[in-house]
Amino acid sequence: MNKTIIININGTVFHIEEDAYEILKQYMTDVKRHFMNSADSHEITTDIENRIAEMFSDILIKDSKQVIIEQDVKQVVEQMGTVEDFVNAESDEPSVASNPFAYTNTGSRALFRDPDDHLIGGVCSGLANYFDIQPIWVRLLFAVAVAFFGTGILLYAILWIVIPRAHSRADRMAMKGEKLNLQGFKNSFEEESNLRTHMANLRAEAKPLIYKLRDFFGEFFFHLGQFFKVSGKVLVKLFGILVLLTCLGFAITLIVLLAMGTVWADANPNLFSYEIMTNQYANRLLLAGFVAAFLPLLAIFLLTLNAIFKTRAIDKSVGSVIFIIWLFSVGVLAYYGTKVASEFQSSASFNQTLTLKPATKNTYHLKLNDIKYFTHDDSVRLDMKSDFKNMVVTVDGKGIDELMLSDVSINIERSDVAQPILIETFRAKGQRFEDALRNARNTSYIFSQKDSVLTFDRYLQKAPNTGWHDQSIELTLKVPLNAVLVIDEDINDYIRNYANIGECNKTNKRPEGLRSAAYIMSETGLGCKIDTLVLPKLAPIDSATVLKKK
Repeated sequence: MNKTIIININGTVFHIEEDAYEILKQYMTDVKRHFMNSADSHEITTDIENRIAEMFSDILIKDSKQVIIEQDVKQVVEQMGTVEDFVNAESDEPSVASNPFAYTNTGSRALFRDPDDHLIGGVCSGLANYFDIQPIWVRLLFAVAVAFFGTGILLYAILWIVIPRAHSRADRMAMKGEKLNLQGFKNSFEEESNLRTHMANLRAEAKPLIYKLRDFFGEFFFHLGQFFKVSGKVLVKLFGILVLLTCLGFAITLIVLLAMGTVWADANPNLFSYEIMTNQYANRLLLAGFVAAFLPLLAIFLLTLNAIFKTRAIDKSVGSVIFIIWLFSVGVLAYYGTKVASEFQSSASFNQTLTLKPATKNTYHLKLNDIKYFTHDDSVRLDMKSDFKNMVVTVDGKGIDELMLSDVSINIERSDVAQPILIETFRAKGQRFEDALRNARNTSYIFSQKDSVLTFDRYLQKAPNTGWHDQSIELTLKVPLNAVLVIDEDINDYIRNYANIGECNKTNKRPEGLRSAAYIMSETGLGCKIDTLVLPKLAPIDSATVLKKK
């Protein structure tokens, strides 16, 4: 039973027997004493220690044991060489300093990427050292291979990944086939020192252009990195302030939208953006959507504030609570959003035909209703019977939600009979066909005829306390041949076969500013009435064009 101790060789821990440790300690003392006067004494002894640590690790792995014994230390010392042998070799052989390019190549070579002589990754110079040839020939071979469908580039990239880089001095010595002993380490340091002095001026004077370009770009990106390292802090802070202001702006917008969707929507229940949701889900969707959008903004704001101004970080428990609340709001939003979406799965429609009275001289005036209709609840709330007795509340048409124009559309066609008719087509959506049909039936539209005046309402009326289900009405006005229609400019936006009132009046040389024009139904369709002439049929436009004009 032998006593073991624990030693640390440049960061690697070993268990070693006490007798073996005394031999190793004496050996390293002699090595340090010998290289004590050298300029690179610390670097030399560090590399020697690293090499000894590598050899110890190999021995432990090879023999599958955990403790360094005396025989192992003697084996390492024998391979590295003693100081006495090294001193005798120095006295017998000529100095390496006399020839800075001379070194002993008696060891086996290992394949590494050369970090000292490289253009890109050191692959070519590493292969050249392994095969003991000049790097220029390897580089020329890769350059020729590039011409063959880029094979050289692919092969170089693969070798760059596969071949390790020579990090330590022992790796560089093994790459060149130098023996990894005291003599080899001493020669390597002297060679490097002499080459560093000898090649300093030579590289500056006769360096190839590609090396100069490499050094130029290397220095350029180095100084560029230093610049961004200093100025980048300022740019990061400016960007962070911009993020803070953006988050603040979005947060204020969300608060305003929430107020509009609750307070203002309650005061304006016919608001289109509020009607798109059924009343029973509206407030839940608005609140869940607000929380789901506001909390990420708050988190980004606080994290940015902490990163720039080093404020107090968010506590983990508080962050967990906020995250749970956000997940809950997203779940509520998804749940009720799905329920609202299910209300639009099916569609249904029905028609009803109104027979109109023939007008005198077969002339009809198309006008838009400017009377405001109130529900029973609104009438009670506004006290219409007392405060507005014998009064008519009108709509001026300004500020009307343009999306409501899609609820009502008018199409003017030629009738096959002498009697004018109006076909009302009601459409709506719902969860099932029956629901969609019921939603369409629960809508109403106000149309009136007084002599030759046909008055159309602006909106499609839906039953109180019912949600929006894409209700719409399509009005098809069929008039007989040669019927004259005087179209007001206000109703023109609702007509599919759009009439250009200004152009029609200009053709008839009428004064500018007139808000109506006369059109006539001909064989080819509706056209501007010019005495007995009729202009060609107007090209119909879709509802999107009507919306843009409005």
